[in-house]
Amino acid sequence: MASKAKVGVLGASGYTGSELVRMLLRHPRVEIALLTAERSAGKQMREVFPQFSPYELPTLVALESVDWAASGLDLIFCALPHATTQKVIKAIFAAAPSAKIVDLSADFRLADTAAYAKWYGHEHLAPELQQQAVYGLVEIHRRDIKKAQLIANPGCYTSCAELPLIPLIKAKAIELDDIVIDAKSGMTGAGRAAKEAMLFSEVSEGFNAYGVGHHRHMAELDQEFSRAAGKEVVVSFTPHLLPMNRGILSTIYVRGRRGKTPEELHEILLKFYAKEPFVHVLPFGETPHTRHVRGSNMTFIGVAKDRVPGKAIIIAALDNLVKGASGQAIQNMNLVMGWPETTGIDQVALFP
Repeated sequence: MASKAKVGVLGASGYTGSELVRMLLRHPRVEIALLTAERSAGKQMREVFPQFSPYELPTLVALESVDWAASGLDLIFCALPHATTQKVIKAIFAAAPSAKIVDLSADFRLADTAAYAKWYGHEHLAPELQQQAVYGLVEIHRRDIKKAQLIANPGCYTSCAELPLIPLIKAKAIELDDIVIDAKSGMTGAGRAAKEAMLFSEVSEGFNAYGVGHHRHMAELDQEFSRAAGKEVVVSFTPHLLPMNRGILSTIYVRGRRGKTPEELHEILLKFYAKEPFVHVLPFGETPHTRHVRGSNMTFIGVAKDRVPGKAIIIAALDNLVKGASGQAIQNMNLVMGWPETTGIDQVALFP
């Protein structure tokens, strides 16, 4: 086998960063050559995440100490906060114009920089790079991703809604003004930074909606659904926080267009994803649990009949840290590097 590609993980001390390291360690085509973490700079990865004690990994360093031109990295994963990422990636491309980057933040997901400013509260800091960014939902944009240099990894909530809905929108099979997405996420979706509202005693034995009517992922959903439909689409979306570590479950309510039945909607999804390695459509009437995909890069989709005539209930589940973040990022890397798409990310879900 040829020499391994050198990759870097920026923001390795967060949940998505550590998940990248976990998965990259068993990837046969890569060598982890750089790990950054601002507050943990100078530490070993095992000091931040003891599960990595048996493995030889680079010492964590601060971003400002990295010489991008001399780094020799073939691909860089950015698992940094939004806004920060735009400045960092701009600096990387200035020093290493041929770099390949998969960005796990929200900084390059919105093609419209005005929309980004509206939803994130500040102007886009690298609009010239936004023009070349490709939205990294592999099953929908595979052809463009293969040629990309900068990939905007999708959000976890959005992946769990776009995968079941985009094929139906493309097929003109559902009414576009009657889509409701009721989504629930585990705690890791909120990141690893200490927050009072995320303390165990604040979230255990409870369940709540948040970002009601104004969650930032709405802009991402609007963009991708409108792109699929060829006209503006605005859906109802409400996220909820569940006291569990991993997983997203989206319960989606749709109405069939021109008499399309729930069974026909199921058939459309079944055909669309028949050859996809990481999307599995269950038999009609069966619905997934988050535990069915835990630790895997899979998305499970179920379709059931609503008691309201003409309406269907679609339920999708994925692991927010894997298919919703780090696993999908590696799937994007595999495409960009010309490797088999499933390389290093084909593990079966953990159960129980």
